[in-house]
Amino acid sequence: MYNGKKVVVAMPAYNASATLHQTLSEIPRPLVDELILCDDASKDNTALLAKELGVDYVIVHENNKGYGGNQKSLYTKALEINADIIIMLHPDYQYTPKLIPTMVNIIGDDLYPVVLGSRILGKGALKGGMPLYKYIANRILTFTQNLLINYKLSEYHTGYRAFSKEVLLNIDFMANSDDFVFDNQMLSQIIYKGYDIAEVTCPTKYFDEASSINFPRSVKYGLGVLSVSFTHFFCKLGVIKRKMYK
Repeated sequence: MYNGKKVVVAMPAYNASATLHQTLSEIPRPLVDELILCDDASKDNTALLAKELGVDYVIVHENNKGYGGNQKSLYTKALEINADIIIMLHPDYQYTPKLIPTMVNIIGDDLYPVVLGSRILGKGALKGGMPLYKYIANRILTFTQNLLINYKLSEYHTGYRAFSKEVLLNIDFMANSDDFVFDNQMLSQIIYKGYDIAEVTCPTKYFDEASSINFPRSVKYGLGVLSVSFTHFFCKLGVIKRKMYK
């Protein structure tokens, strides 16, 4: 609990058994009330290990629903158990759980309803192992998105996020894609609704066990991101209407 608010960590997992223990060992349990993990039809023992390591709720998808589909299950469960602050943390240890107290403080003290862990603030992205093509694509896409969406973030592509319950209740995240572009659609919805977003510097860590999409899927993701940004732009102008912004 923080200021009487229930804190829940939601973890979208796929073949995360090699890094799950390390991730869980750094989560500040006195602050975090409950843990949810959604195993998206992993081929390893992620779900079994999560139960053995004390994760409070383990959701198992019998068929792979995708990164966005995984998050839909997590956020639905978080709201079901009356979470007030929800932190989305990858269990592949690419993002450090040690930032959870900072993210909780920002939301719990009503400074901002959304917090992103940014790999781009500061100069650590390339030093931490981010591939050069991904860094360049990140910068180009973020610049374009800031223009089209009329906002200012250091990056739209981090997978480390925290939300207040109000935000999840007031955006239609279930209308979004089940693929990787889900993350961008959520940010677009949040900005469209007028919520402010905070960013904190997050160390960048790329290593063999950390999940990452390959080049062809990165291209597909980039095109999807541009589509989301243009859709946001034209919906704001009133030229088109989309269910995701209702």
